[in-house]
Amino acid sequence: MRNTLGELNNHLFAQLERLSDEDLTGEKLANEISRAKSVTSVASQIIANGSLVLEGRKLIDDRMNANTVLPKMLEG
Repeated sequence: MRNTLGELNNHLFAQLERLSDEDLTGEKLANEISRAKSVTSVASQIIANGSLVLEGRKLIDDRMNANTVLPKMLEG
């Protein structure tokens, strides 16, 4: 897997397809469910990190704009 959100999306859909396999039963199904939980946990952290980076970028971009209006709660 390359390190892009698009590839992460593809990986998550592949995991969904594996979970949808009606031939999976018993221990194999339990193992796939466990794997899916791990993948979901890591994917959630990657997405949260991406969101944090995006928010930081927005703040930097807004700070560069001299006409930025502060939210009411931040006005002195």
